[in-house]
Amino acid sequence: MPLPIINSIASWFLKQRIHQIELFLKYPNEVQEELLMNLIRASESTIIGKQYDYASIKSYDTFASRIPVSGYEDLEPMIERTRKGEQNVFWETPVKWFAKSSGTTNAKSKFIPVSFEALEGCHYKGSKDLLCLYLNNNENSEMFIGKSLRLGGSSQIYENNNTFFGDLSAILIENMPIWAEFSSTPSSKISLMSEWESKMTAIIKETINENVTSFAGVPSWMLVLMNKVLEETGKANLLEVWPNVEVYFHGGVSFDPYREQYQNLLPKNDFKYYEIYNASEGFFAIQDLNNSNDLLLMLDYGIFYEFIAMDTFGSINPNIVRLADVKLDTNYAIVITTNSGLWRYMIGDTVRFTSLNPYRIRVTGRTKHHINVFGEELIIENADNAISKACQATNSEMMDYTVAPIFMKDKEKGAHEWMIEFRKSPEDIALFCQVLDESLQNLNSDYEAKRYNNMTLNPPVVNFARTGLFYDWLKTQDKLGGQHKIPRLSNQRDYLEQLKQM
Repeated sequence: MPLPIINSIASWFLKQRIHQIELFLKYPNEVQEELLMNLIRASESTIIGKQYDYASIKSYDTFASRIPVSGYEDLEPMIERTRKGEQNVFWETPVKWFAKSSGTTNAKSKFIPVSFEALEGCHYKGSKDLLCLYLNNNENSEMFIGKSLRLGGSSQIYENNNTFFGDLSAILIENMPIWAEFSSTPSSKISLMSEWESKMTAIIKETINENVTSFAGVPSWMLVLMNKVLEETGKANLLEVWPNVEVYFHGGVSFDPYREQYQNLLPKNDFKYYEIYNASEGFFAIQDLNNSNDLLLMLDYGIFYEFIAMDTFGSINPNIVRLADVKLDTNYAIVITTNSGLWRYMIGDTVRFTSLNPYRIRVTGRTKHHINVFGEELIIENADNAISKACQATNSEMMDYTVAPIFMKDKEKGAHEWMIEFRKSPEDIALFCQVLDESLQNLNSDYEAKRYNNMTLNPPVVNFARTGLFYDWLKTQDKLGGQHKIPRLSNQRDYLEQLKQM
């Protein structure tokens, strides 16, 4: 079948989904309420369903009053029972797959259940919707004439008592529908290679002669791959390697600090960037408009959403609201109930709503990744935006960074200490530090108050990391590639001290 016909069929098929999306756009709260009741009804006979008498739950208020909000440690005993082969514990159908996730800061691994319903009705549905929304906004796209270069995790699948675990991307590749395998590169064999550096070489060898029309992966790691491609080919930019590439689907870390570098690698005025928000626990949101920084919250993926206002997070009576009661520009921790049997589970991410009709969000950080040693409430969104502005002002390019507090000692005031690795160093180091500090003050009034006349905080201390420092640190932690990320902000100095000693 000629490729243009394949492209037309794929476009037609994916666009049919738009009508279903329009339904939850029109009736978002009703769709969420119905979804919650369906999850509860489906789980009445499970062990957790009997424990909390799901059969008698007929409303959100009863659900919220009866089932506690949980972290991974709370659910781990039930998850371990299922990993050992027991079923019908927290979800009605057999759960055979577990996404191994340690994040960046936890040495202890988490095993997130991934049911068949979540694979089909959440993760793969999200992937199809991403394409659907992109094609709906770009009717002349010829993306399906070529292939998508995907850069996932570097993990294989392991078996344990007839259940299986591995990196989420490995699970998705293992269960990948035929249409996705056909339209992707590199092959599944290379995508699942465990050793990161050998994998990079194999990816380049296999893909440089393919007709790549899109990219998909985490910006920090994709940037490493793209620069290695240019080194290998000797080309000036990626359009000389893949002239038909038209869009990059990205997620995992903020794109802002990397945007200018990508524009240099892909000097094409109409090149598109589309952000997604997914995790081991589910596929949550998709950029639904060209040239937007906001993500549409997807409401029919088998995930019921609740939100904890971060100014009450960790208190005895946190302010927990459902979607219908969220407010604009409030920082919320996300709580999810899913079709994999996660009940009122805190995933550790924070978001704020930029629109309530439809519900659009921006990811602002992590509940554990912020600095509030001095009452400054610095979040990742602030730091990403500030470092982006400082790079623009000094014609520099950032690779990675982390920030930690300098604690008060005797009469010495506190400060924030930054470790930043540059691909291209600032032309004026003093100006970089000044713009970074001033941008943080403009973005965050609490930080500004603590910095006023150096009252509580001294100016930030900026260390310029040697080339490859963060890569080497991740390698010592066995965290190269995939979804692994540098911890941006911390209330402790552990990561920073490790980096300073390398």
